[in-house]
Amino acid sequence: MTGKQAKAATSGATSLPVPLYEHVKRQIAEAILVGELSPGTVLPGEVALAARYGVAVGTIRRALADLTADGMLVRRRKTGTVVTGRAPQHSLRFFFQYFRLHGENGSLQRSVPEVLAVAIRPASSEEAALFSEATGEPLICLHRIRRIGRVPVMHSRISLVARRVPDFPHSAARVPALLYLHLLDAYGIRITAIREKLLAELADAEDRRLLGLRSPSAVLVIREEAYDQAGTLALLSEHRATTAHHHYVNETR
Repeated sequence: MTGKQAKAATSGATSLPVPLYEHVKRQIAEAILVGELSPGTVLPGEVALAARYGVAVGTIRRALADLTADGMLVRRRKTGTVVTGRAPQHSLRFFFQYFRLHGENGSLQRSVPEVLAVAIRPASSEEAALFSEATGEPLICLHRIRRIGRVPVMHSRISLVARRVPDFPHSAARVPALLYLHLLDAYGIRITAIREKLLAELADAEDRRLLGLRSPSAVLVIREEAYDQAGTLALLSEHRATTAHHHYVNETR
């Protein structure tokens, strides 16, 4: 990320319903997660970073302290602040990027999501009750697939109340890959708690087509409720994954 890009990314940050240090921290974390800042990279000093992001040194210091506590950065006396290449597997902050998918050797796998479709439909009575909305309330529904390398490993259907996310992209190509970050950045919706129900089911025709499975095959089904900082249901999802070469780890600390 160049200095101009960083300043552009943070311009107007004070209008966001999140603290400024959180916005800067999110920009640095995303740069690390998508590979713009690779492991071993030494960050500029705090004064230089403050100038790059157009914020006070204290704001940078708070952002770096949080990222260091999360394990993404390490402070070295003679070297400075260094990117570690690690992300805490248990942290919801990184749930959007890795989805806790591990390889057969136990290593955390980075998956890449692709939105297949975006639709708006009325909430069913069951969905409305979960969202504390009236039956028929318009929902934005995403269908997306996750791949590790070029191999499809999971597809998901995700619903959220349309009224809460005005101007959410209706084109699949324009939906941000990092959905949790987008909700925080654009709407101030911070995912702070997740409730999951795990099931094993036989793969249906759609599972077999999208995940390249033979019949019969089993899939892991994760029914997820994601809640915001006010305890309100923000996302209702069903993820269907193959566990032929990957497994799902839910780690709590």
